[in-house]
Amino acid sequence: MKLNQNILLLGKKVVLVPYTAEHVPRYHEWMKSEELQRLTASEPLTLEQEYTMQRSWREDSDKCTFIVLDAERWQAQPGTPEESCMAGDVNLFLTDLGDPSLGEIEVMIAEPNCRGKGFGTEAVLMMMSYGVTKLGLTKFEAKIGQGNEPSIRLFQKLHFEQVAVSSVFQEVTLRLMMSESEQRWLLEQTSHVEEKPYRDGS
Repeated sequence: MKLNQNILLLGKKVVLVPYTAEHVPRYHEWMKSEELQRLTASEPLTLEQEYTMQRSWREDSDKCTFIVLDAERWQAQPGTPEESCMAGDVNLFLTDLGDPSLGEIEVMIAEPNCRGKGFGTEAVLMMMSYGVTKLGLTKFEAKIGQGNEPSIRLFQKLHFEQVAVSSVFQEVTLRLMMSESEQRWLLEQTSHVEEKPYRDGS
């Protein structure tokens, strides 16, 4: 999505930056992991395919993605390459043509030493806040593999409720409707987030 290609979102634990070509090699390494392929229901891609995928994330209007950086590491040494601070990614899919107010959200904390630190929780809250304030979303869905307990717990903690189970795809669907009170809660949770201009490689 071109809308977010010059935006950096600075939180307490994580920094969200647009997915650029400089992030692809590290991302490609992550996705060689069979565990991550299983948890994300992904097929391994060649490096060339990964670059093509990155370009489509940037150009397509129905996808919004940010790379999740470890904020502490990123801020510790100004000028540190982002690739060395990468923790995972967070995505929104706006694929329901009949309902432009619905976004499907997913998060992956791929770096093992970044798990269990609340990175995924803050990244999802920041992405939801971006979806509500910038993309006009009022409903979120998350489709998660039945065996991915940590991810299911994360979304339930953020007020998502299970609405469906697919035995065919072995996944559960969780949903959150953004009522006025939910929106207020979300904006309170993300009131510390700063939006800054982003430049490739800066």
